[in-house]
Amino acid sequence: MATKNLSEYNVDRVPDASNMIFGIVVAEWNPEITGALLDGCVSTLERHGALPENIHVKTVPGSFELIYGAHQMTLNDGYDAVIILGSVIRGETPHFDYICQGVTAGIARLNATSGIPVIYGLLTTENTQQALDRAGGRLGNKGDECAVVAIKMAKF
Repeated sequence: MATKNLSEYNVDRVPDASNMIFGIVVAEWNPEITGALLDGCVSTLERHGALPENIHVKTVPGSFELIYGAHQMTLNDGYDAVIILGSVIRGETPHFDYICQGVTAGIARLNATSGIPVIYGLLTTENTQQALDRAGGRLGNKGDECAVVAIKMAKF
């Protein structure tokens, strides 16, 4: 369980993003969650200077496809960082475990092998309320956190 608000951070420690270009891959599955993550992410990037025309958003059907989408974006020389946004909510089958493990391993592999950072913004929750709490609800917005991490890692 998150112990802090995902939207709280020290603004003074975030570099200027006005010369940065970001790729965002967002899953269409659980759109009420992923849409809120995307809104938070984009608004935070813009708040730190990223120009709207330098924020490129692509959608994929589900969270597992985030790996392919992110990989394709890492092949484009123009991005300073790529952010993945998705939401997997536990159901009654082991599908949750397979998807979460697969996406985590795939994004970790991309981070180790690509020339740019790939930021992990996959919510893995037990229920819809936990996801809503982390997509602009009482625990802030994971999209905000991912944007800040992307800016910092692009500057790295």
